[in-house]
Amino acid sequence: MAALPADLTAFLDGTALDALLVLVGAAVLGGLFYAGVLWGLRALTRGTDWALPLRSALLRRIRGPLRLLVPLLCVYATLPVVRNAFSESVRALLAGGLHVVFVVAVTWTLLALLLAVEEAIAEHYSTDVPDNLKARKVVTQVRILRRIVSAIVIILALGILLMQYEPFRELGTGLLASAGIVGIVVGIAAQRTLGNVVAGIQIAFTQPIRVDDVVIVEGEFGWIEEITLTYVVVRVWDRRRIVLPITHFVEQPFQNWTRTSADLIGTVFLYVDYTIPVDDLRDELHRIVEASAHWDGDVVGLQMTDASERTITLRAIASAKDAPTLWNLRCEIREQLVAYIREQHPEAFPALRTRVEAPGSGEPSTLASDDG
Repeated sequence: MAALPADLTAFLDGTALDALLVLVGAAVLGGLFYAGVLWGLRALTRGTDWALPLRSALLRRIRGPLRLLVPLLCVYATLPVVRNAFSESVRALLAGGLHVVFVVAVTWTLLALLLAVEEAIAEHYSTDVPDNLKARKVVTQVRILRRIVSAIVIILALGILLMQYEPFRELGTGLLASAGIVGIVVGIAAQRTLGNVVAGIQIAFTQPIRVDDVVIVEGEFGWIEEITLTYVVVRVWDRRRIVLPITHFVEQPFQNWTRTSADLIGTVFLYVDYTIPVDDLRDELHRIVEASAHWDGDVVGLQMTDASERTITLRAIASAKDAPTLWNLRCEIREQLVAYIREQHPEAFPALRTRVEAPGSGEPSTLASDDG
């Protein structure tokens, strides 16, 4: 029978097996302690209204990482007691493996905590209410900052893992030795990416745009749906999505209809004949707006803004609580004013007038005809 390797023989002796059983027992104890931690979280936050969003988000997000981290911490705490029972190579392998799992577990826990905090804040500051300016500010800042911190945590975790192994340390030393040319190439390649990250940080604090803002960008009307470190997603009214680099909102002009408040004033233009009784039309506009469920009770008016050789231009204005409501209000005003003119003053539609002199009378007569 072939002889077993020395390390395996040493591992299979009674002392090593006892030490392994101790570590397994520590992991099982950690599982029980994990259940106690979850029970404690539920007990501490039960019955407190302010903690309900955070409680539900925490219990949903950290259950997985804690299931790994808590038993691992118990194993780590027990390892110094039994480490002498293993050979040198087994100790190195065990320590290296536990270190990798520990870094992964801690990183996973931190990312889960950040997500839980973001979800709790987003639930507390709901953007599904009419007056959601403060909520959109907070949600935008928290969402961008969470992504920045998450990226930093992941980069640090990868660095810690790679620096544990000698080949990667030697590779890092070699790269640093030739960093002259490589640094320039990487800097040029990463210039735009770093610019996007800086723009994302700038938007998080200055907030020219926020989540759910109404904007007109690239000639399209839509809502800010998502803001990341490198790009912004705009949901267009017909459910299309426009994806733009985040630097676009720092370097290019755009319209933000909800920068300070969501309420807006809309316009409806009418081109009618000089014979239209403007006061009657103004009274009809007030009647239409006051009967509408879309009007916010603030602004309404009708003015003659232009007069050409054939028609006059009337501008009706009215206000609404937000852009979608204003769109419906404008359509309602336009439809009902046109119907009113057609029914009550059909002669007021644009007409072409011609002066014709009657034969033998020497007196001109005026003929009017519709443009159509």
